[in-house]
Formats: sequence, C-alpha cells, structure tokens
Amino acid sequence: MNMPQGVEIRAPMKPGFEAILTPEALALVARLHRGFNPRRKELLARRLERAKRLDAGERPDFLAETRQVRDGDWTIAPVPKDLQCRRVEITGPVERKMIINALNSGADSYMTDFEDSNAPNWDNQITGQINLIDAIRRRISLEQGGKTYRLNDRVATLVVRPRGWHLDEKHVLVDGERVSGGIFDFALYMFHNARELVARGSGPYFYLPKMESHLEARLWNDIFVATQKELGIAQGTVKATVLIETIVAAFEMDEILYELREHSAGLNAGRWDYIFSCIKKFKVDRDFCLADRARVTMTAPFMRAYALLLLATCHRRNAPAIGGMSALIPIKGDPVANEKALAGVRTDKARDATDGYDGGWVAHPGLVPIAMEEFVKVLGDRPNQIDKKRDDVQVAAADLLNFQPETPITEAGLRMNINVGIHYLGSWLAGNGCVPIHNLMEDAATAEISRSQVWQWIRSPKGVLDDGRKVTAEMVRALIPDELAKAKAAVGGDTRTYDRAAQIFEQMSTQESFAEFLTLPLYEEIE
Repeated sequence: MNMPQGVEIRAPMKPGFEAILTPEALALVARLHRGFNPRRKELLARRLERAKRLDAGERPDFLAETRQVRDGDWTIAPVPKDLQCRRVEITGPVERKMIINALNSGADSYMTDFEDSNAPNWDNQITGQINLIDAIRRRISLEQGGKTYRLNDRVATLVVRPRGWHLDEKHVLVDGERVSGGIFDFALYMFHNARELVARGSGPYFYLPKMESHLEARLWNDIFVATQKELGIAQGTVKATVLIETIVAAFEMDEILYELREHSAGLNAGRWDYIFSCIKKFKVDRDFCLADRARVTMTAPFMRAYALLLLATCHRRNAPAIGGMSALIPIKGDPVANEKALAGVRTDKARDATDGYDGGWVAHPGLVPIAMEEFVKVLGDRPNQIDKKRDDVQVAAADLLNFQPETPITEAGLRMNINVGIHYLGSWLAGNGCVPIHNLMEDAATAEISRSQVWQWIRSPKGVLDDGRKVTAEMVRALIPDELAKAKAAVGGDTRTYDRAAQIFEQMSTQESFAEFLTLPLYEEIE
C-alpha cells in the first residue's frame, strides 16, 4: 500500500483493514495531526500545570476572563431532527454484536464507543471502524451461536465517541510522532462516513470525552471546521455533545457550549468519570475524602449541584441536557435482586426527567423500556423539554466543591474497589473494555474510581475504616490475593491476564506517585 508521506503504521494489516487505512483516509489523519497536534500537546501541558496548582491548594472557580460569555444571551445553532429526541441513549463498545443490538434496542440514540468501554488494541480500533461503515450502510450482520443478527427497519441515531485528548494511537506515526487517538478515530470515521450519513438524512455526530477546559473544546471545533472544509461538507454539519466528566470543566460549561455553538448538541453529565476527577484533582488535600463508592450517588451535595448546573446551563442555551449512566444491569436468576436493580434505574431516570433533563444513559438493552417509561411520563410525546429553563437553579463554586459524604469507609467498600479494579483490568488486558461485575456494567471510568479512591484513602488522614483501622498500603496488599482469587472464580474461564492485573492494581494504588490515567500505562502493554 502506498502510504502518504511521513505516515507509518506499526501494526499488522489484517484482511479488510486496507479498506479503512486507505492512502486518502490516512492523508486526512496526517493533515489533522500536523495542523492540530501541537495545540493538543500544549493543552495537555496546561492540564499538568493546573494539576500542580490544585495540589498546592488552589481551588477551581468560574473564570473572570469569560464572564461576558456566561452573561451573554447567545444560544447554540439548531439541533438536527434526529438529535432532538434523545430520551434514552444506550452506550457500548464498537463490537459488531453490540452495535446491532444497541441500534435495535428501542433507544432513541446509541453512543458507540472507541473510548472508556473499549480496550483500544489495534484490532478493536480498526474492526470498530469496519463495523460502523457496515452499520451506516445497513449491511451489518452477524452469525453467532446459531442466531443471525441484523438491523431492524427502525434503528437508533448513531453517535460516536472518539478517544480523549490524553490518549495516543501508538500504532500510527506521522513524521515519527504518535498521532492523537481522538484525531485518528474522528478522521477515519469522518472520511468514510460523513458524506454517506448526510446523504441518508443524518450526519456525523460525536460525543467528546474528558475535556478540562473551553480551550480544549475550541480545539475540537477548529478540527471540525477544517475537516468539513477538507471533505466538502457544509459547516455546522458535525454535531458534538460534550461529556462534563471533570470537576474543572464543570466551571466552564457555558464557555464549552459557546466554543462549539455551531456544532453543539449539548452536554452530558458523565457522572462516573466526574467522581474520579474529583478524587484525582483533590487527591493530596488532607480535608478531602469520599465515602465508599456506593455511597457517592447523584443525591450527594456536590453531585446534585453539578447535575442541576449542567441542566440549567444547557437549557438557557437551547442545548440538550443528557443525564448520565445508570450502571445497573438486569440480574438473571434472582427476581428479588433484579427488581431492586430495576427500581434503581427507575429512580435515577425519574429524577433526571423530573429535574428537566432531556434524556439519560443506560448500559443494557433490557433497561431501555424502563428508562423510556420514566421519561415519557414527564415528556409525553414531546421530543425534549428544553423549554424547561430552570432559572431557579443557583449554583456557586462552593456548592460544586461540597464533597460529601465522607463516611462510611468500610472494609467491604475497600474490598469492592480492589475486586472491581483487578477484575476490570484483567478483562481490559484481554481486549474487553466493558465488563459486568457484581451486577454493574463497569468501564474504565468506574475502574478509575476504584484505584484512585484506594490510593487516596491510603494517604488521607480521613481514610479510616468505620471500625477505626487506618487504610494503609500494607492492608491493601494483604487483601489483594483474596480479591484476585474471587475475581478469577467469578470469571471462571481464561484468567491469564488477571495476575498481571493484580500487580498493576497494587502498584498504581500503593505507589507514591499518582498515575494521571489508568489506561496510559496499560495501553503500553497491549498489542
């Protein structure tokens, strides 16, 4: 294959990959890399500088220099028809069966994921692109277990989540430098599908993860403008919903919408990564310490403030506000536990709908009808409730930083963090980034909470169990073998990656330094 000048692929070109990695598609990757990667690197450096200031005691606040944006009466551009009704969105990795089942699930939209629910090995990234090409052209099918899977006549609107700014694609180099994982995922999807989607009456729609500032949103917007021009597509065709899943981005929601206003499809309350971000940003603050993960719900003061501010901000700008993930999944063989799980989903979606959200996420097709029912109760036959402006919501910086509850911290909660961390890491190393564990659908975000919370409990003077014992590295190391055995027993099959997972979890939760993202060192270990 003739590679564009300066482009190098350091991975196998398996059958079918040449249809994705064409010279023309790679040329677009290279142009975007050369045009925008220096700014990406500069913004990542700004993240690290900000983190140092937070470690030194600085507190986030609303930006004085962008007050005019927050005080202005602007709105985003109109949202396309097939993005106006998003009462239930289902999410999952770019795996062939998942794509078919999710599109057929009855959800209004499906966020297909190259990021947190996908282990980004080379096969997953490229076969994912193949799967999406086939899905958009409605030729996707699968024969498995004696069953044939194919698309229904009516399917959910497709939305794609590329990787965040912090992730590289190590298998593709431009001028000897790794390309951005997000630019790589976005460029390939746009090159192969944007015109086709427009011709079919839809468009290229995205979810943008892990942003920490409006300047990072501006970078995405500039990439959208350049790519639409490159491909001969009308400006504003690309639409993107931003996941507000970092505590620092919560202070810049107006500004993020403003930067993307011609391309915006609203904001999403990415709750699990948001909790992780709070732990990460205040990890050395001696006054900061959250209770067991299970106790940190959407009704916790800082989570409630975040959710209501996001809602009010979006609707003021005529932007959709999408609620976060309910990680609960149906439980087979235990009707009592299953009904409890389903009741949790109902409560979560009823709260979001009543507050004024336009939709919310689920992780399993079996939960779509329940979530849909709760939103329909409130919305009726309306596609959204953007007209519910919530002018009554007043959220100050102190409300976003009111980190409660601090107790209880229990041995059971500590064990759960260790177990989930090992179980998820073992699965991720084996190529699966979306794993049912203890009746919850876990992805990288929830694993990040588990390991960061253990790290912080060890170091915080408040990291004390409810029986009076201080959480220590020695305690964590002593519990790991037991939780590793439990994780292996739960899997029951091939657990070759789990011993390595336990080693990684132990290192990352007990070492002196804090790794910015779990997936960064992990990525270097996969093919």
